Amino acid sequence: MSYQVRPPESRMPHLPTLYAIDFGTSNSLLAAANGDRVFDPVPLDPDASDPTILRSILCFPDAGGVFVGGEALRQFVEHGGEARLLRSIKHHLGSRSFRGTILRGRLVSAEELVAALLRHMRVRADAHFGTEVRRALLGRPVHFDGEDDAFAEARLRKAAELAGFEEVHFLPEPVAAARAFGAAAQREELALIGDFGGGTSDFTVLRIGPRALERGDVLAVGGVAVAGDALDASLMRAQVGRHFGAEVQYRAPFGNNVLRMPRGIVQHLCSPAHLSILQRRDIASFLADVRRWSLSEDDRRSMDQLAILVEDTQGFHLFEAIERAKRTLSSATKSEIVFSYPGIEVRERVTRAGFEEASGREVDAILGSLDETVRAAGVEPADIGVVCCTGGTAKVPRIAAEIRRRLPAARMEQFKGFHSVVEGLAQEAREVARRGRDA
Repeated sequence: MSYQVRPPESRMPHLPTLYAIDFGTSNSLLAAANGDRVFDPVPLDPDASDPTILRSILCFPDAGGVFVGGEALRQFVEHGGEARLLRSIKHHLGSRSFRGTILRGRLVSAEELVAALLRHMRVRADAHFGTEVRRALLGRPVHFDGEDDAFAEARLRKAAELAGFEEVHFLPEPVAAARAFGAAAQREELALIGDFGGGTSDFTVLRIGPRALERGDVLAVGGVAVAGDALDASLMRAQVGRHFGAEVQYRAPFGNNVLRMPRGIVQHLCSPAHLSILQRRDIASFLADVRRWSLSEDDRRSMDQLAILVEDTQGFHLFEAIERAKRTLSSATKSEIVFSYPGIEVRERVTRAGFEEASGREVDAILGSLDETVRAAGVEPADIGVVCCTGGTAKVPRIAAEIRRRLPAARMEQFKGFHSVVEGLAQEAREVARRGRDA
């Protein structure tokens, strides 16, 4: 698909001068603004049921080219697996140990991976508006997944620059969501905004009212790098991983001890973002040894399934099946994880009770971050009048019930769709554009 762009007309009032980008672990959106107005989210993916929502997926066919969103999935199928499909790339920004991944014989850095997605978004938005925009306001989580927030933000800035942006600003994602919610407030009250994504769960406590939101209205912002992907990983760890060698037993040559799959490899196996690391030559060689040293036919079968999963890059589709079952458990007490591929067969019955037990540590971390954010705001839980959440993780029954229990006086509201963060970013982008124009 080609995109034609008219010559720059960025000073014309009907054109944007700054893009507002919600780059997410699972989905990404783009809106825009100039100093006078905001523009609706841009249709980025013609293959999506909602074209304004671009799945944060990249496909690198061996034959060349880079594809994103729905086109990435189609290209992966059309190339018969002769391609790399990458998801949850935002997870890698905060990890100093992740220098990149090998694509077509070259080490491609985390910044370059993110830039590939952001570049597609910029080019498609430029074509939509018929202009060229080189300024961007990006949302960012309160805490990136990883050990170093400043390092992760610097990586995200570099990725935006590689994507063609010359001026880059940041705004915490929960503050952006709070802007979108506060704009519709009917009365003065304390609010808690929960922004549950694929990689992070973020919270904001703020004062809202029928007026423009000011920076002083934000009383506290907090978050934790645990969200939807981590809940999927808990199901993988508890019930699905055994189909792929997570519980294999083996004995090394000339050794007497019975060994189990190393914990680090199991962690990679259970992570949507890190499963592809098992393709590394040294790890693949070790896994082949484990297969030979396995103590039972069942163990060898599970290792064969792991080899197919990794070599044919089927991890994305496996985690899609896990996520579907997880979503079902938000409205039903039982579900089934079903995944079938030549050489792989998985059918696992899952229950809500089992899921809650498996994800207990992750849910406790999310709720602990919520508690800490309320404490940091210096208010009593009973003083919060409204809670508004965005993201599917907010519908997980235990999380929803615990929020109600912790904030008993608050009425519960839900953002409609996935657009709350990008709409709040667009409002902030208008202010940034206005300040730049008036400077």
